[in-house]
Amino acid sequence: MHGDDQHGEVTVDELDLAAELSGVPSAKASDDVAEYALRLGDDALILSQRLGWWISRAPELEEDMALGNIALDLLGHARSLLHYAGTASDRSEDDLAYWRDEHEFRCAWLFEQPNGDFAHTIVRGLIAATWMQELYTALSQSTDASLAAIAAKSVKEVAYHRDHAVQWTLRLAGGTEESRARLLVALTDTWVYIDELFRDDELHERLEGAAPRPSSLRAGFDEVWDAVLAEAEITPADFVDKKVGSSSGGGRFGNHSTHLGPLLAEMQVLARRHPGASW
Repeated sequence: MHGDDQHGEVTVDELDLAAELSGVPSAKASDDVAEYALRLGDDALILSQRLGWWISRAPELEEDMALGNIALDLLGHARSLLHYAGTASDRSEDDLAYWRDEHEFRCAWLFEQPNGDFAHTIVRGLIAATWMQELYTALSQSTDASLAAIAAKSVKEVAYHRDHAVQWTLRLAGGTEESRARLLVALTDTWVYIDELFRDDELHERLEGAAPRPSSLRAGFDEVWDAVLAEAEITPADFVDKKVGSSSGGGRFGNHSTHLGPLLAEMQVLARRHPGASW
């Protein structure tokens, strides 16, 4: 303590924010691993941005907190994955989040869809968390040390996300006629985006051992998905529209729905209006 300064010197100038990130900070990703990490990082980033909208708008105060916390968890996953992806091209996580255009993002279509009503958000959350649980469990055994470390931390948080979505799915299904009807509409609107999450492509061929093939995760996902719907007393006939079929997707290759552009404009506006600004 010096003179009248009761608190001593307080500064964050030398705070190493990279230390907050999961994984191995000193490791450099290969081009293929960086592309893979970019896909997962974009999924988490875009879903986090969507969920942040619910803060102050959720149906009860506790859900403001719950959805906000899930969004923060996902933002943490995105930071770790984008940080690692950026090591291959000497770009920071901020560069990748704020200075790429729509066609450069690699998120699946599920994550960029509008929130809809609360039931739509819960169904999307159930699909996302169930898929992420399978993905991160498998990825924690990756031969790439950084991906394995990121997944090992993330899977613990995703377990809570899935439980939250499951409990709300059952609550809406067994609540009022209105809540069940809205849940069925949400299922009808959202199930079409599931298949894109499980499509293999050439990148996965090159990542043998470093990342699981998406198709290998489908059985585990279906087991949980079917069990939740069975407990909710919902069958595919209640929500699957055979005339519609699955979404063609294409987000992994930069082909997005019309919903991503406006989301990015809102997310990136501050960084682009004030380039180089810092706190």
